[in-house]
Amino acid sequence: MRYICVAFLLAIFLSASFVSAQIQTPRAVSEHFERGNKKLLQGDLDGAISELSRAIQLSLPHDRNRPTTRNALSSSYDNPADEAAGITLIDPVIADAYTSRGLARYRKGDVEEAIRDWDRAVMINPGLAVAYLNRGCGRYSKGDKAGALNDWNRALTINPRMADAYSNRGSLRQVMGDTEPALTDLNRAIELDPRNPNSWAHRGFVWIDKLESRRAIEDFDRAIAINPTMAWAFQGRGTARMSDSQLDSAISDFSKALELDPTITNAHMNRGLVYLLQGKDTEARQDFDRALILKPDIKVELDKRIKTAEAIRASRK
Repeated sequence: MRYICVAFLLAIFLSASFVSAQIQTPRAVSEHFERGNKKLLQGDLDGAISELSRAIQLSLPHDRNRPTTRNALSSSYDNPADEAAGITLIDPVIADAYTSRGLARYRKGDVEEAIRDWDRAVMINPGLAVAYLNRGCGRYSKGDKAGALNDWNRALTINPRMADAYSNRGSLRQVMGDTEPALTDLNRAIELDPRNPNSWAHRGFVWIDKLESRRAIEDFDRAIAINPTMAWAFQGRGTARMSDSQLDSAISDFSKALELDPTITNAHMNRGLVYLLQGKDTEARQDFDRALILKPDIKVELDKRIKTAEAIRASRK
């Protein structure tokens, strides 16, 4: 699997100085918010959701003429935007709590609820760029490419130096076939943050599209040097090496990718094609079978590629 999106934790831990700058943030809200973010950083997603939910609940009104705290957070609102608009908040920092809770839910795989949290965040604070960045990832994972693109455009309007938004948008543009705008975005992402391996790997796929395999290999090298466990970067480099006729090296990369993540369909398919080119039919068939188990709908495309590889092998005899 190739990961286009990178969603982020809003790195705000409420210190005394930060709290004093806010409009009377209650200590309990600050403490739950801080603990929730810490748990999120530690990977305790359920704990993070619990703490952040408590921070949100404590920031809701207790007016007898308004919904209770529990009801105000319930599904009684048909639209999360209506919910956010109807809440009188003690402090606008609660938009940050919604953003963090959305990320915890996203990492748990609860994408719908994550998007609802990010909807709430941007209704409360329309200038919160990280909420748009994250919601774009949620929308992309649901297949809403246009929505994701709109969110990343919005994030960059708010913060033109947000490297991760350029990286995500550039990768999406590459997938959509907009190669030159994708390259522009990824160049900018790397300029702003050269230590982000995702941007180098995303740009590697652009070079593959432009049939510049050597430049692709260089970018995947950079990504892997920064993050040696990035499975899809090995898969990308293997694809570039395959295009450059570096067949043994390509197999090595595909094998490493699958060691790190056995579910990468393209790594199985491409390694099988390389085995086929090398006359290793048994190994090729094993990879093709595995790819079809993971993703049965690639059969037509796979059959076309197998025929092409067989024709290339025949021409070499």
